[in-house]
Amino acid sequence: MKCVKPLLLASAIAACVCVQADELNKVIQSSDKINQLATGSQKKIDGMVDSMQTRLQQYKTLNKEIDGLEIYNSQLNKQVNNQLAELDSLAQSMDQVAVIERQITPLMLRMINGLEQFVQLDVPFLAKERSDRVASLKSMMDRADIASSEKFRRVLEAYQVEVDYGRTIEAYTSLLDVNGVEREVDFLRVGRLDLIYLTRDGKLAGIWNNQTKAFDPLPDSNISQINKALRIARKQLAPDMLTLPVQAAE
Repeated sequence: MKCVKPLLLASAIAACVCVQADELNKVIQSSDKINQLATGSQKKIDGMVDSMQTRLQQYKTLNKEIDGLEIYNSQLNKQVNNQLAELDSLAQSMDQVAVIERQITPLMLRMINGLEQFVQLDVPFLAKERSDRVASLKSMMDRADIASSEKFRRVLEAYQVEVDYGRTIEAYTSLLDVNGVEREVDFLRVGRLDLIYLTRDGKLAGIWNNQTKAFDPLPDSNISQINKALRIARKQLAPDMLTLPVQAAE
C-alpha cells in the first residue's frame, strides 16, 4: 500500500506532460498558420507595391506622351492656320488670274502679229522655219486644250529664238534662184548684219540688200573669206578674224 502514491503521482505528471505537449503542438501549429498567413499577406503587399510602381511608371510615361502630343498639336495648329491663310491667298490669286487671263490673250495675239511682221521685214534667213513658227503660234491660240500659261511660254520662246539670231553666226544649205536658175547654195548668216550666199561650186556669191529686197552679187575677192566664215560657223575652224562685206544701215 505504500507504493501506490508514487505511481499515482507519476501517472499524474505524465498526464500533465501530455496535456502540455498537446497544447504546445497547438501553439506551434497556430504559429505556423500565422506565419503562412503573414507570408501570403507579404506576397500580396509586394504584388500591390510592384503593381503600384508599374502604374506609377505608366502614369509618368503617359504624362510625357501627353506633353509631346500637346506640343505636336500646337505645331499642327500653326500649320493649319498657315495653310488656311495660304488658301485665302490662293483664292484671291485665282480671282486675279481670271482677270489676267482675259487680258493676256489679246496681248499674245498682238505679240504674234508683231512677230509675223518682224519676220516679213527682216533679213530672209531660214524663211520657211521662221514663218512656220509664227503659223504654229497662230494655230495654238485657237486650241482650248493648251493652258494660257503654256501659250504665253511658247510665244516668249519664239521671241527668244529671234533674239538669239541677232548674236550668233550660222551656216546652212538651201535652194536659191541665182540668175534665173534655182541652185543649191550655202548661206552664211552673221547675226542680222549679213546674209551671204555661196554656190556649191564656189564660183558665185551674193549678199542680201534689205533696201532692194534682193541679193547683190559679190566680187570673187570675197569668196575665200566667205568660205572661211562658213567653216568657222560649222565649227570646222577655230574662230578667227574675218573680212566680210557689210550692208550699210540707213
